[in-house]
Amino acid sequence: MLSIALRTLRARWTTFAGSFVALALGTGLLAVMGLALASAQNAPQRAPERFAAAPVVVRGQDTLRVPTAIGVKTEKLAHPRPVPERTVAALRALGPVAEDRSFPVRAEGGPGGLVGHPWSTAAFAPYELSAGRAPRTAGEVVTTGGWAAVGQRLRTGHGTVRVVGTVDDRGFEDAVFYTDARAAHLAPVSTQLVVDADPAEVRRTVGEHAQVLTGTARRLADAGPDRDREAVTALTALFGTAGGVAGFVSVFVVASTFAFTVAQRRREFGLLRTAGATPGQIRRLVCGEALLVGVLASAAGCALGAYAAPRLAAWVVSEGLAPAWFAIGGQVWPYHLAFWTGLLVALCGVAAASWRAGRTAPAQALREASVDTGTLTRGRLLCGTALLVTAAATLAVALLTDPSDLLHRKTYVSRPMLLITAVALLSPLLVRPLTRLLAWLPSRLPGAGGMLVRENAAASVRRTAAVAAPVLVTVALAGSLLGATATLDEARAAEARQRTAAGFVVTADGGLDRAAVRRLRAVPGTVVSPTAPSAVYVLEEGVALIRSEARAVDPRALAATTRVPLTAGRLTGLDDGSIVVNEEWERHTVGQRVTVRLGDGTRRSLRIAAVMPVGTGDNGAYVTFANAPGATVDRVEVTVAEGADRRAVAAGLREAVESSGGRVLTREAWLSATAPRADGTTRAGFLVVLGIALLYAGIALAGTLVMATSGRRRELAALRLAGATRGQVLRLVAAEALTVVAVGALLGVAVAAVNLLGMRGALFLLSAPARLVLPWPAMGAAAGACAVVAVVAAAVPAGAALRRRT
Repeated sequence: MLSIALRTLRARWTTFAGSFVALALGTGLLAVMGLALASAQNAPQRAPERFAAAPVVVRGQDTLRVPTAIGVKTEKLAHPRPVPERTVAALRALGPVAEDRSFPVRAEGGPGGLVGHPWSTAAFAPYELSAGRAPRTAGEVVTTGGWAAVGQRLRTGHGTVRVVGTVDDRGFEDAVFYTDARAAHLAPVSTQLVVDADPAEVRRTVGEHAQVLTGTARRLADAGPDRDREAVTALTALFGTAGGVAGFVSVFVVASTFAFTVAQRRREFGLLRTAGATPGQIRRLVCGEALLVGVLASAAGCALGAYAAPRLAAWVVSEGLAPAWFAIGGQVWPYHLAFWTGLLVALCGVAAASWRAGRTAPAQALREASVDTGTLTRGRLLCGTALLVTAAATLAVALLTDPSDLLHRKTYVSRPMLLITAVALLSPLLVRPLTRLLAWLPSRLPGAGGMLVRENAAASVRRTAAVAAPVLVTVALAGSLLGATATLDEARAAEARQRTAAGFVVTADGGLDRAAVRRLRAVPGTVVSPTAPSAVYVLEEGVALIRSEARAVDPRALAATTRVPLTAGRLTGLDDGSIVVNEEWERHTVGQRVTVRLGDGTRRSLRIAAVMPVGTGDNGAYVTFANAPGATVDRVEVTVAEGADRRAVAAGLREAVESSGGRVLTREAWLSATAPRADGTTRAGFLVVLGIALLYAGIALAGTLVMATSGRRRELAALRLAGATRGQVLRLVAAEALTVVAVGALLGVAVAAVNLLGMRGALFLLSAPARLVLPWPAMGAAAGACAVVAVVAAAVPAGAALRRRT
């Protein structure tokens, strides 16, 4: 049978071309994603930056540690603790101490992301003056890089300053250095300091009250020390999602292509059975062909992956999705994984088709060769029904037990695959009525063209289902993935609109100090509600340390500027001894007491004053400022009193925050500026996923239609003999292709709508605004691309067939 399989591949290479390309592409994608995942785990150890020349760095405690029955649980503190004053005094006895402070700076004409530091810390990078001198007064600064010149006056959010010196840029920050006294005024709290003393003496002096960083550990004192780990996590999610979808679509396409190939060769298998071939030999023949195609395609895919992986790495770095150090390494295991996975996909994809090819009797096979019957086998019906029931059952369980799980990215990326597979398996039941429905109006037009399109597409169920399947995958994925993010963004935006009752919102980079808040309160005709970001930590079930985002508020002012959704209790009941939680907390009954750790790790027992619904996940806790030590006001919501002049209020607000670098936005402008949008990594990941699906759809459509049209030579010749012109036949073939693509697109839209309806139900149960958003432009573009490929792939071989004499 192996020799027959080799001869079959040589004689029918066009039949297997689609499967080969699809499998090679899938293997190549798996190799690329495997290489990318392996390389993402090899983040280099980042060296210290700002404190590369510092002898010893002492940093306040920034980690919460809570002992539990299964070990110590840790979480990063929202507000790291400063080094205790007694410890600082003891350290000064050991040697010189320089307190470090960092705060954002906004300067006209300056680069974004400017950060301020005291001049005494510049030597620890080390920075050296390239021009001018060190700052001596509060109005003098030194800048990094060449964006400001000595003698230039800069307007900043902290007042106008004069540049008296510059230092060379070291590549990791754009900094402005003030005098130590001015920096201490702008950033009163210091969480780390540098000590010029023996490290062992420093450790003995500090004890358990702070962290002592030396050597490479000094990098933990830099800004964003975990950015490499966060980048690796984002890359892993991106490549893992793309690899998973690539595997799913490749199995789907290869299985569909092999099944159609076997169906096209029923007469051939019938002749082999008549000549004495056993069912096992037929199955071994088909599996042997798949094995040969799988080996060749997997090897080609590995070569493709080796070529494409470095280019993918360069692209994600250039797009800012990965740090500059990211590059493809020399790992070998991704090639092994891709090769053997590709071979397994080929064998699994042909398994069901080979079983069907071998189990029919010779006479039955010859009869079926001319009649398209038995397209929905018992096994296919059972598998499709089981997957459909599973999809419905898991959705119902999620809605009844944990609706918020349906809003997670890993859920709304994976759930569509289950429903897509179920609908594809059951498509022989659906394509015939849908085809007749779509072609009903054209069939009523004068001429026989519309009727022929309807009858040809409805009678050839296997061909119609095989062509509609890749369109279904592409449109369903585009609608489900982009629709899920759009629906969530719309729900979050609606929550923000419902919650915001203020007429103006005041914000500032780095927050607003107390003086600015006092000036805002003094503006006549206003109710001012300052809020600050914080966090609280709760130990649930005795083993899980959960961090919940929180906002520090003035309860009475908040009630006048914000419509907080509540399911129980009153917002005015919030005080220094209570907390507002949401229904996701283990304890969420008004009047109950809950033990929490505040943003700086302080343990408190607070009474639950009110309970909010879960919503889209943005309903964090509310506490008073007394329970948010270290929190800085970052937003002030302002309601204009009845009868007050809005223009006068706006002018007063701008004047109050001008010296602090604050911005005054109207409610509409603030909602627009903070509207939820998909981040770059998520958007790039979905583009990769949809690009993979569209590429596979094109391959599957082209391969299936070329095979199908090549087998219709006698049918097309009969139409020519009946009087149809060559143009009429080509238009008929193109119209059939468009009809079948429309069937697949309609099924894809239905799958996407069902998935999004599940998400809408979850939002409704979570008391969040729920409006289903279908991305019609994206789905239309996917269907249009499939239509173009289908028309070309059907018309070109049909035109070639018409030039031959049959």
